[in-house]
Amino acid sequence: MLTETFQKLDKFLLLCLLLIAALGLIVLYAAVYQGNHAIFQKQCIYWLVGLTVFFIICFVPLRSFALMAWPFYLISLLCLALVPIIGDVHMGARRWLDLGLVSFQPSEMIKWALMLVLAHWFASREPNTWKNFFVAVALCGAPAVLIVMQPDLGTTLVLLFAAIVVLMVAGFAWKWFFGAIAMSPILAYFIWGHLHGYQKQRVLTFIDPQSDPLGAGYHVIQSMIAIGSGGIFGKGFLEGTQVRLHFLPEQHTDFIFSVLAEEAGLLGVTILLSLYALLISRMLSIANHAHTRFGSLLVTGISAIFILYAFVNIGMVSGVLPVVGVPLPFISYGGSALLTMITALGIVMRVSIESKGMIPWQRANNPLV
Repeated sequence: MLTETFQKLDKFLLLCLLLIAALGLIVLYAAVYQGNHAIFQKQCIYWLVGLTVFFIICFVPLRSFALMAWPFYLISLLCLALVPIIGDVHMGARRWLDLGLVSFQPSEMIKWALMLVLAHWFASREPNTWKNFFVAVALCGAPAVLIVMQPDLGTTLVLLFAAIVVLMVAGFAWKWFFGAIAMSPILAYFIWGHLHGYQKQRVLTFIDPQSDPLGAGYHVIQSMIAIGSGGIFGKGFLEGTQVRLHFLPEQHTDFIFSVLAEEAGLLGVTILLSLYALLISRMLSIANHAHTRFGSLLVTGISAIFILYAFVNIGMVSGVLPVVGVPLPFISYGGSALLTMITALGIVMRVSIESKGMIPWQRANNPLV
């Protein structure tokens, strides 16, 4: 069984992951070269743990993930509900739970839990009914409200976008989404009213970064300088002035893309974007050929999260989108985000493994597992 599973591993998917991992560690080393080297060492450990989990998940039957969908969702939602009560505050936001041996962000868990439960619920149900519409709203709305209250606008947007993609693929008619769009001004008013002052300033600064160049607009302006100064081939490894002189804020987390752009230039950016494109296109291909509807919906949701993570992060550091604190997949420093992403990719690999050898009629007659 072990040999057979290894033979069925999607080598292309695995290669993309390893290449992005190597590039991410190189860029992170450049970002912390003159600072805290413990950050780089921790990230290496996170990768070792993550890859171990990745290969373990490759041997877990997809049926097991279907069975754990609801328990995982409810546990994640409970953890999210505990954040306002006992959560730790970091940089003005209460987003972390400290369990002693480990500290993590429940908002990272709930995204993947929501993809699991949506895929499970709609794998064998007709979506276009009022009952299933309200189920979808409840499943997505509960965690979205709790995350907005932390506050964490970026994760909320990622969560809702991925959920909408899954529901569209599940077969929801456009009329349901037009109804949701009609309610969006009310939702926007609610979200705006629960944003902190610094978050509102981020949105206003996005419209005009130069309005406060030494305050709220400082991060975006310095990031744009780093990206623009990299040119085609970059300034060279460990030669970025914005990085070395510490003008670039949060250069090992949210703004790590700017480090890559300054030191590797357009060439380095093109390599990263190409790897992302190859990885995501492979994931979408796996979703299309999944042997169950559950697997197809699940991989689609996971792919949507990866797409929006990359799009929002690159957009915000380039001044195209407001700064919302979304990590760059597999590149930004952080244990919770990295481990959950690798785990999700392990599930994608498992879907690919189980789909190999299946013929079309078998796929059509296996809605769930």
